[in-house]
Amino acid sequence: MQQFSTKQLVLGGCLLAFGASFLNTGFILNTGTSVSHLTGDISRIGSGFWTSVKGDGSGVAGVVAATLGFVFGAAISGFLLHHPTLEITRPYGRILSVLGLFLVGAHFVQHQFPIMGIVVVSAVCGSQNALASRYRGMVLRTTHLTGLFTDFGIHIGMKLRGHHIESWKLVVPICVACSFLLGAIACSALVFHQSAHWILMMGAAYFSGGVIWSIWKRSKGNKVP
Repeated sequence: MQQFSTKQLVLGGCLLAFGASFLNTGFILNTGTSVSHLTGDISRIGSGFWTSVKGDGSGVAGVVAATLGFVFGAAISGFLLHHPTLEITRPYGRILSVLGLFLVGAHFVQHQFPIMGIVVVSAVCGSQNALASRYRGMVLRTTHLTGLFTDFGIHIGMKLRGHHIESWKLVVPICVACSFLLGAIACSALVFHQSAHWILMMGAAYFSGGVIWSIWKRSKGNKVP
């Protein structure tokens, strides 16, 4: 059973976190709906209930669409990968490339059918978040930071208590968090300059990243099953 090295884990996690944050920021700025995490979305469903009863249910509809899309995307990853443990032999490259194609499609439907765009991009984020959730006992998430910060705090506390904590368990959350912030900044800059192609750009990045990963795996002799 082949596993990723720590360098591969950090690089991959940072790139995925950048992408998820980029997409999430774009949708928050354009529609007010988060597509990469659900805690705030579920709260908005409850807080917007009476508003929807009075006739303005567009915000709640977007949140419901994001929630359903996220769960559907995670289910797809679960169906294709069968196991949450991060292993280098699994077809991550092909899945990322397909996610990139879905993002390209979302670009073309977003303006005329915003709810459909929310569903598709939320499904992409849900699928990404479920690609791998465990690595050497650590829970990995690349679409939101709450769990990473929780693990980071726990490991800091254990280290202060005198327990041996591997350095990568402290480095990974910091690197992923910084990448998440950079993704938000990058998307904000594009939206500020009124770029209409931010989803398309990220779709191309996901597709290219998946192709590059698959080619690299094959060049190293790690055949995709």
